[in-house]
Amino acid sequence: MSLIKTPAEIEILKKGGAILSRALRLAMDACVVGASTVEIDRIAREYIVSKGGEPSFLGYRISPEDPAYPSTLCISINDEVVHGLAIPERIIKDGDVVSLDIGAWYQGLCTDMAATVAVGNVQPRNLELIRDTRTSLEKGIAVVKAGTFVSDIGATVEDFLKPRGYGIVRDLVGHGVGHEVHEEPQIPNFREPRMPKTKMRTGMVLAIEPMITLGDWRVYQKDDGWTIVTKDHSVAAHWEVTVAVTETGYELITPWPDES
Repeated sequence: MSLIKTPAEIEILKKGGAILSRALRLAMDACVVGASTVEIDRIAREYIVSKGGEPSFLGYRISPEDPAYPSTLCISINDEVVHGLAIPERIIKDGDVVSLDIGAWYQGLCTDMAATVAVGNVQPRNLELIRDTRTSLEKGIAVVKAGTFVSDIGATVEDFLKPRGYGIVRDLVGHGVGHEVHEEPQIPNFREPRMPKTKMRTGMVLAIEPMITLGDWRVYQKDDGWTIVTKDHSVAAHWEVTVAVTETGYELITPWPDES
């Protein structure tokens, strides 16, 4: 497995990324008061399949001993950071902050992205959290360029968010993507001096994903074996795009869903 993707592979990834972005947009539009998480998940899955793709999260296992993930989308509500389940008893409510994380295979290559939706009458501080998390991602990808250190991404994200008092989740990070759902390098959203000093190279494909809270950064996993929740139950937000590193900057592989 190569961390460097060929120009031909990047073209395939862009096609798959466009499909993924549209699927996420449809899920965002369906995320309204009273919506079933199962129905939102169905909409995203059916669109991906209709375009010749395959959901990458559905049936995914971190290790052979772990439970298979049961959904196309990770639907994480309020204090859930990531990996929330789409199951019948989960209904979207007024005021919810809902993070939608999705990945797909297309012609043998994988893309990954996420967005956070404000549903109905959302508290102003929660709206600010959603906006600032997205802005932190914009700032993070702006430093992507061949020859720049991967660690510069996290430093930039931290420099924007820390003065604003947010918690930056430390147990979960971004990653390479393409040939696998998760590849090297790991991409923290904070300064981590223990991480290898990895330089970005042309053809690297990176999934960059700030996961931010209104309180403490610490998290735990629910008994369902998947859902990650803030320990202090503060609200969390999550944005993610996949980009390809170029000599002069980056190429967006997954278009922003809120702009499509």
